[in-house]
This record gives sequence, structure tokens and C-alpha cells, in this order.
Amino acid sequence: MKIESNAVVTLLYRLADASTRQLIEDSREPMVYLHGGYGNTFPKLEAALEGQEKGFKTTLTLSPEDAFGARDESLLRTIPKSEFPPGVKVGGQLELRDDQGQPHAFTVAKIKGPQVLLDGNHPLAGKTLSLSVTVTGVRSATAEEIAHRHVHGEHGHHH
Repeated sequence: MKIESNAVVTLLYRLADASTRQLIEDSREPMVYLHGGYGNTFPKLEAALEGQEKGFKTTLTLSPEDAFGARDESLLRTIPKSEFPPGVKVGGQLELRDDQGQPHAFTVAKIKGPQVLLDGNHPLAGKTLSLSVTVTGVRSATAEEIAHRHVHGEHGHHH
């Protein structure tokens, strides 16, 4: 079966920093997504997989705009350590409001004396990435998966 709109695609992937070639993630479990512009994966990956079949392999270079976006310096915050519960550590996450008042995940980037520096950017924002994929399966989506706009079952979403 060819990969087309409303196909469920199963793939294995390797993600690396394109400039340093440092491995970021090597999928141990398959990634499964609903193909066809549902926002379940990078649009550039969907475009590369369109019309392909099980066994297809490719490596893509994803600019920050094609992946996790450019870094947004407005998502950096400095908050007094006194506002955090005891035990706050670098790498921990907190949910705060962004400039529009919407909930947003922030990562503790640094603790410097009485100040905690938070970063609301995705950890890979601003990076050019190398993404290698191997398609390990393609099937037709169920009517429920199409209605819900994501894959159900093994390696997909469970309700």
C-alpha cells in the first residue's frame, strides 16, 4: 500500500544534530502517525513519504523552521527561587503562563543564586536536524482514527 492521505504509517527513526552529527534520539519503539496533514509529524517528513511504501528509507535535513522552530527569546524567564517549591532542579519542568496568558511548559535552564532561569523553547528549537527514517508499515486508517485525527491502538493513542 502506498502512503497517502488517511494512511497509518509506522516507521523507525534516528534524529541527530545536523551540524555536530551527535545522535539525539534513536527510536526503540516504532513511531506511528496518521498521514495527511493532521499535524501528527513534520510536514517536510509527510511530503517526503507521500506515495512511498513499506521499506522506503530516507534521510532529511530539517531546518529549525521545518522542525521545532527558531528560538524565541521572549520565552526566557527569570523568577526568584523563593517562588519555587524546595528541590527545584535544572532540567525540571514547570507550567507557567506565556505572554498571551496561555499555559506553557518551561524548563529550568539554570539556578543562579536566588534566581531561576526558565526557558519555554523546545529543547531542539533553533537546531538544524538530520532525520533518518525507515517505513516499517502502512495501512488504511479506521473511520474512528480519521474522525479523531490520530492513530489508535498499539503505539498510537489510547482512549
